[in-house]
Amino acid sequence: MHKKEFITAGKDLKTASKVLIMVHGRGGSAEDILSLTDHLHVKDFALLAPQATNNTWYPYSFLAPASQNEPWLSSALNILKEIVADLEAKGIRKANIYFLGFSQGACLTLEFVTRNAAKYGGVVAFTGGLIGDKINTANYSGNFSSTPIFIGSSDPDPHVPVERVNESAAILEGMNATVTKKIYKGMGHTINQDEITEANRLIFQL
Repeated sequence: MHKKEFITAGKDLKTASKVLIMVHGRGGSAEDILSLTDHLHVKDFALLAPQATNNTWYPYSFLAPASQNEPWLSSALNILKEIVADLEAKGIRKANIYFLGFSQGACLTLEFVTRNAAKYGGVVAFTGGLIGDKINTANYSGNFSSTPIFIGSSDPDPHVPVERVNESAAILEGMNATVTKKIYKGMGHTINQDEITEANRLIFQL
């Protein structure tokens, strides 16, 4: 199971008015994902990056039947839920809580916010989609109330089919998120400069 372990950077959580939760990918680390902030306009944010046990949030592809990724998936989702609850207990409203994930971390981020839809500050998913061999909309509830969400991905991508990205974006829009989706031909499994630019323009310069 995952433990609530994370690294913080940026502004002190005690004094920050905005918090960015950053979720690393499979084989990555909290330190890795935090290094992205060198390129993001987040100097006014407290930064918080949880660390997955053995650097993996769940063992199989995000397209595997959800039951195959249990109990790790539920544990990972619960870590994010606890972090959000802790931030709210410190007086930080959901409207000032932001999320960013890459790859497996992007899938986990999208799955979490869609299961707990609310007016968040914003969401950035670099190469990700909702989790499961089939999307189970019964898992999702709430209203994003125009939360801005940016999803960028490659076509093709070795791990994340563009069809799942499109399907996920449609579900988010149906829950009243303001979704910007960009698909990059032949980008590969990485983050490009245009995605960084879009994340700064759409999410971090509001």
